[in-house]
Amino acid sequence: MLPGDGIGPEVIAESVKLLDAIAAQTDLEFNYTEALAGGAAIDKAGDPMPQKTLELCKSSDAVLLAAVGGPKWDDLTGAMRPESGLLKIRKELGVFANLRPVSVSPSLAESSPLRPSEVIGIDLLTVRELTGGIYFGQPVGNDGNEAFNTMRYSVGEIERVSRVAFDKARKRRNKVTSVDKANVLEVSRLWRDTVKRLHATEFPDVELGHMYIDNAAMQMVIRPRQFDVILTENLFGDILSDVSATLGGSLGLLPSASIGGRVGLFEPVHGSAPDIAGQGKANPTAMILSAAMMLEELGEAHAAAAVRHGVASAMGGNSRTGDLWHEGYRRVSTSEMGALIREETLNHLHPKGLKQEPAITGV
Repeated sequence: MLPGDGIGPEVIAESVKLLDAIAAQTDLEFNYTEALAGGAAIDKAGDPMPQKTLELCKSSDAVLLAAVGGPKWDDLTGAMRPESGLLKIRKELGVFANLRPVSVSPSLAESSPLRPSEVIGIDLLTVRELTGGIYFGQPVGNDGNEAFNTMRYSVGEIERVSRVAFDKARKRRNKVTSVDKANVLEVSRLWRDTVKRLHATEFPDVELGHMYIDNAAMQMVIRPRQFDVILTENLFGDILSDVSATLGGSLGLLPSASIGGRVGLFEPVHGSAPDIAGQGKANPTAMILSAAMMLEELGEAHAAAAVRHGVASAMGGNSRTGDLWHEGYRRVSTSEMGALIREETLNHLHPKGLKQEPAITGV
């Protein structure tokens, strides 16, 4: 567990409470090790992602990361920035596919910046390549007068993330939309050719479409329900997944998972929100849903489904954290929302696997 900075410790605490509640009612058991990351790690260890933290993460079954960064560290540069620790741990864990699901239930549609009629029923998943592209391509340079970055991809990098997208689509609505800029970029031409070839040889049963990134961004706010799984490279995925994140009305609802290595990294999409840190105002839902994605990737689909049902039921009531509150609802704190989700999750927990004696958890 990497609580990090700002609201991180508050929201990750609610995830732990939920996991322990699940463990107390099933045959699951969770053992936690907390480590430093982000600004907190800079203050105590002089490194946003210390080697000790990396070693602990590599020896774990999964990593829950809450949030890093804040104005206290804004003047730091290069490898000392809290956010650089995220790039470091992704590289060290070998996670190359970032999964960002977005769904909008009728009870939350009114919070969207789009018309409720346009967002009810949205259920899309962005699969973003995470360790290649312009963020990592060499050479790079900046002499104060001219600067450059290099976008690079190999066939192998494109194939492995594409397989993740096609596999996920087979478990959903069986449709992949690959997003590129093949009319302009050589890298995108290789991307499109590789995706098409892989589709034809390994996944012909999955519907495949292609969009340019500019059109995809426009379609995201015009007809978002058309998308099932979106497959795209690092930079485009960064932008497009943030566009999709606005559809539900709050970043506090959106989880993510970074997979592909031996150890998965699970974190909410939102940042550290230092302006509300320590005030009990944060929405813990995104962190809790990130824990649900962790459960699913670890093979505990029944528990993951219970958490998602719990969130949906809690959101269907009359309680809202500040990011979603408006007249007619009861404003609740971080811990109160966490408690509501726990109660509803346990109500939906599948009876299969229930144990007779309590397990030792939280070690």
